Amino acid sequence: MKPIDIAVAQTVVKRVKSKGKPVSKGKPPPRPPARGLGIRLPETAIVQITGTDRDGDAIARPVDWERSAGQPPLIVLQPERDGAPALAPGERVLVRLKPMGPGRYDARTLRRVSETPGRILGVFKRVRNENRIVPTDRRSKAEWLVPPGQDKGAEPDEIVLGEPVAQHQHLGLKPARVLERLGKLGDARSISLIAIHTHDIPQTFPEAALAEAQKARGVKLGSRTDLRDVPLITIDGADARDFDDAVFAEPDPESAGGFRLIVAIADVAYYVKPGSELDRSAGMRGNSVYFPDRVVPMLPEALSNGWCSLRPHEDRGCLFVEMHVDRSGRKTAHRFGRGLMRSAARMTYEDVQAAEDAHETIPGLPLVHLYAAYRALLAARIERGTLDLDLPERKVVLDERGHVASVAPRPRLDSHRLIEEFMVLANVAAAEELERLHKPCMYRVHAPPSDEKLEALRGFLSTLGVSLPAGNQLHPRDFDRVLRRFADTPESQLISETILRSQSQAAYSPDNIGHFGLALPRYAHFTSPIRRYADLLVHRALIKGLKLGRDGISDDQVSEFPEIGDRITQTERRAQQAERDAIDRYLTAFMSAKVGGRFAARISGVTRFGLFVTVTDTGATGIVPFATLPDDYWHYDEREQTLTGRRTQKVFRLAQEVDVLLSEANAVTGGMVFHVLESDSGRARPVPSGKRSRRR
Repeated sequence: MKPIDIAVAQTVVKRVKSKGKPVSKGKPPPRPPARGLGIRLPETAIVQITGTDRDGDAIARPVDWERSAGQPPLIVLQPERDGAPALAPGERVLVRLKPMGPGRYDARTLRRVSETPGRILGVFKRVRNENRIVPTDRRSKAEWLVPPGQDKGAEPDEIVLGEPVAQHQHLGLKPARVLERLGKLGDARSISLIAIHTHDIPQTFPEAALAEAQKARGVKLGSRTDLRDVPLITIDGADARDFDDAVFAEPDPESAGGFRLIVAIADVAYYVKPGSELDRSAGMRGNSVYFPDRVVPMLPEALSNGWCSLRPHEDRGCLFVEMHVDRSGRKTAHRFGRGLMRSAARMTYEDVQAAEDAHETIPGLPLVHLYAAYRALLAARIERGTLDLDLPERKVVLDERGHVASVAPRPRLDSHRLIEEFMVLANVAAAEELERLHKPCMYRVHAPPSDEKLEALRGFLSTLGVSLPAGNQLHPRDFDRVLRRFADTPESQLISETILRSQSQAAYSPDNIGHFGLALPRYAHFTSPIRRYADLLVHRALIKGLKLGRDGISDDQVSEFPEIGDRITQTERRAQQAERDAIDRYLTAFMSAKVGGRFAARISGVTRFGLFVTVTDTGATGIVPFATLPDDYWHYDEREQTLTGRRTQKVFRLAQEVDVLLSEANAVTGGMVFHVLESDSGRARPVPSGKRSRRR
């Protein structure tokens, strides 16, 4: 379980601005605000292809577009010259731009700057004796034609990876060849492959890196601290394959009511040396990526599941921190070292929680002391005032054939929180120690919410009769007060999601600005070097600063810290997006057998062009198109987050509970379409979608 951290806002719906004008059903929905309004692009620029329009022409966005500037302008590229392959998603080109109206440009390619051509991920289809690739990305509206002999033996409904080939005419579908066959669309295990290829996540290791991993051997005691008699235990999920952190607690004889804690972390730095092939590979990957059916690890399996996994009853090298806390949970001292440990037990969260609930003492294991220390740390956290967003996490369970057996919220136990609190304290100690040593630190930073996001949040909370302090006086505990006020109410989850969307994204940086969400002035990631490159850098800096070995941080890496921080921040966000996309597609696959079914849901987004709803049981989210709403004049209020019918006085509002009918579940794109059901004498019926209404 990862420490609580604001990493990427889990956006339910992208909001658009409105002047509150009425909207009538049956007409094309009003256009969203112009893209890139007020910002004029230069005559030439480098752009990245993001998809295709319905005519097959490439659409793109500026590479250096700042997110704070809002939605980027729409750039439509002219067809490539005869004999050149069409542009595909992911490719970067230098273009000449021609304004075509507010927020829109036509572009012509001057030069391709990508080292490799773009790739097309899609489903292989046969249509009227033609072979085609239907893209899985919803941003790509056009299909690709596969010429004879370019299909690599692909069969209908297989997921394939393709690339454009030279075109000699501009009319009709653009041609592409199949490069790789990835499996049948109906196989649920292929869903994670779609996410992996869509987000360009590296799957294979260089041969040199694999060779280095295979040469790894066990760690000798030498000058290390011998921790093998300390009953350190690992606590992870039942499906975990690597164990990189172990914990121990006991009463502190020098502090009445206090505790001595040890957090021991796998000594990855011993095996992954600066400048090695393993280091280069791990640095480019940035982190491991987790899917329901597989893990794409940052390190080869010989390390991630072998020598760097703290297996029970086996000697393993570790980097450890010994910490002392008082009865209030405040850390009074800490000490880092390099050790040799032997895990006393591999336990699951459920095992640990069951023992605690039954007041069971397991001989030789420190469970009672771990929970006592946890309660002290939790009290300190509450006193500090942090943002504690307890959002349900969906767990997708696959059967032996790789199909979705169930989707349910993942339980969050005190045993999860116990590990989180121990890891947070160790991370704080690492940042403090590096500052004391005057050594570089790759901080985990989290800025306060931006003024724009706070304004939107204040508007939403005002509809609930809630206000927040002024911006420069805002503290995480202010958000926590709102969460506690609405705990156990129907609005609870929505408020948590809305507050999460208002937060800035956490990042990695050598420049410390503190961590707003955790209410900590300094914070670094230290506890998961198997799966996060940032933690490996912190380990190396500690090793060098404390003179614990010759495999500390190199001067070359220190000079590159700003660039490394930017890169691993992006790889983390890429991984999180891929993981969310995979979960959404698994949900779509699960729901595809339930098309026509009725579900309890709540409105999770309100826009001028329809509603977004989230199914209560599974967390599946989809759109309710504007055209399916009852026949009326509909008024959209952005501040109130409502759609109100003038004639019927029907109101659709954020967090409202509704019954919905699933009308479409597209396994290719992962999109779902719902219709709201209206009650008629106690019976549910679909809202008619064929009527038209007048504008005022």
